[in-house]
Amino acid sequence: MGSRMPDKNVLIIGGGVAGLTAAIELAKLDCHVVLIEKEKSLGGHAGQFTCKATDECAKCGACIVEEKIDMALSHANITIYNQARLAAISRKDRFAVTFFTEKDAEQSYDADAVIVATGFQAFDPVDKPFGYKRFEDVITNLDLEKKLRHEIEVKRPSDGITPEKIAFIQCVGSRDSSVNHLWCSRVCCGSALRMANLINTRNKNTEISFFYIDVQTFGKDFQFYYDRIRDRIRMIRAIPGDVFRTPDGQLKLEYYLPSEGKQIEELFDMIVLSVGIIPVGTADGMMEKFGLEQPKTGFPDEEFMRPVAGLFAAGTSKGPKTITEAVADAGRVALDVVHYLQKQ
Repeated sequence: MGSRMPDKNVLIIGGGVAGLTAAIELAKLDCHVVLIEKEKSLGGHAGQFTCKATDECAKCGACIVEEKIDMALSHANITIYNQARLAAISRKDRFAVTFFTEKDAEQSYDADAVIVATGFQAFDPVDKPFGYKRFEDVITNLDLEKKLRHEIEVKRPSDGITPEKIAFIQCVGSRDSSVNHLWCSRVCCGSALRMANLINTRNKNTEISFFYIDVQTFGKDFQFYYDRIRDRIRMIRAIPGDVFRTPDGQLKLEYYLPSEGKQIEELFDMIVLSVGIIPVGTADGMMEKFGLEQPKTGFPDEEFMRPVAGLFAAGTSKGPKTITEAVADAGRVALDVVHYLQKQ
């Protein structure tokens, strides 16, 4: 990537797959890297994703996260603080950083460059008409990822019974003008279809319905896996409406089928909402700490960061990305940091 830089310090904010990747690439050049992560564990959202392999690798990227965690933890040039929060940052010749660790111990650090890799926030569908948080058997795709990590055969949260019919509802909180989230979250279709394939492979009696606007085919291997599974699940191009719970515990989903011009009611045992990727937001005042206003889209890109020399963003903090896209982006950002440091 470049020459050795043992006299350079880099702060990385966020211990997801992008932050870890950038840390590893910079540490290889002998940069001293301090990585602060607000959660107890590393990996971010992707660190909770399940491997979706069946008879062969599903190219979901989940295994990449574990590899990055192991590499970062074992590298002598990377110091990691979990449950840490950024308190203050200022810049003259270098960045003067103050943060607090999990035991409220104050730490100071002088950095030559800073990478913001704070990831994304999952859209909260509680105000949508699908019964999330009202009905136990309506869960999000992130909830399902966690369940599949620990359950060979997925169970209904309400009673522990294997569901016979599962509905996946796509684009909940993305491509949605009602909440001003007009972007596609890029990962939802691929992730949901891979989980549907995994569930169906483990239990061929489970009937899966996939409600979508249109299927987004991001990634070079997506079409291959889409062709394999779409004949084994019901692909329904429809607009889902309200969800109600029946007296016997099933979920009644109402949806409008444009191709037939009619409203349909159908019963399911479990409903999975593929929630959108949205910006982390202003809760932690991250951008304000750098003297920047919050970007209009909520996602800070390179142009937005440009007024602060030495400040970079990586991964899904800049916008929706798959795991492999976040890793590739973090690698490019690490290279940009190297070029910047070489000029200092």
